[in-house]
Amino acid sequence: MLAIQLTKPGLFETVEVPHPGKPGEGEVLVRVRHVGLCGTDIHAFHGRQPFFAYPRILGHELGVEVEDVGPGVDSLRPGTRCAVEPYLSTPGDRAFARGKTNCAASTRCLGVHCDGGMVERLLLPARLLHPAEAGTESLALVETLCIGHHAVGRVDPVGDETAVVVGAGPIGLAAAQFAVLRGLAVTMVDVSATRLERARRLVPDLSTFVRTAGETAAEDLFASLGEPPEIVWDCTGNAASMETSIELAAHGGKVVMVGIVRERISFDDPLFHGRELSLLASRNAVGRDFASVLSAIENGNVDTAEWITHRTPARDFPDVVENWLTPESGLLKGILQFNGDE
Repeated sequence: MLAIQLTKPGLFETVEVPHPGKPGEGEVLVRVRHVGLCGTDIHAFHGRQPFFAYPRILGHELGVEVEDVGPGVDSLRPGTRCAVEPYLSTPGDRAFARGKTNCAASTRCLGVHCDGGMVERLLLPARLLHPAEAGTESLALVETLCIGHHAVGRVDPVGDETAVVVGAGPIGLAAAQFAVLRGLAVTMVDVSATRLERARRLVPDLSTFVRTAGETAAEDLFASLGEPPEIVWDCTGNAASMETSIELAAHGGKVVMVGIVRERISFDDPLFHGRELSLLASRNAVGRDFASVLSAIENGNVDTAEWITHRTPARDFPDVVENWLTPESGLLKGILQFNGDE
């Protein structure tokens, strides 16, 4: 079978891998149709991804079609289209027992800690498949949207808060999308006016603020908002931004770190304590996020059509990826098309 392997930083290659075989108890064999290129994949390509070893078959944003089901699987049948919850975890700690399958001690992410879905066929636990009527290209966006949905859920907003999302990439856009749907007044902050213009097209009722690179511009932001925000989501994966985002939150506010970096981050403790801030991490997503996001897509509250800016047959991906990653390309979400050809 065809697979796309990140052999080392800066080098994607097409490789042939064995067919995974028949599904076992509780498993499903899926035909991968579409795979989204994630920021995590891009960081791995540049050699900046934590929790990572080379070579690796990437891919955790998947739109798939069921091909065969193993013993004990009654909820799925061949031909069913599904989004994939790509977080593998097993019982063994209290996090798992409390439903935190996204961050249990055993949690591994497909395409990061183990080989993922940039391959024609894949064996998966049936419990990680979420059936849907949408096409598999749209389903390849669901995991990205779930990251933002989960980040919003981490603070359990009341619905009348003022909020800021820092970073207008896919995860920031997803967080903004679901914060707006929860009734929050949301301002997106980014250093790129072009990205913010796109954000306003994708997320109705979103305000934006252009931030000068290398400056916190906290007072200017407060003046624009009228008051410091009660909730701040930092979705940049940039250490300097994450450190200064803590300075943006109002007294009694909450700061959620959605992006991840390899290095340590630090902040001013008197400010942190003086405002009695809550600092939270947000990692991955859980099954209820997938159910909510699929419902939002199916009822028309989330339109995935304009998220996809780049497409390519999987076999051609190694030849086009560097062009995709240039600033001029305008990449938001790139999709690899796997057709399951033998």
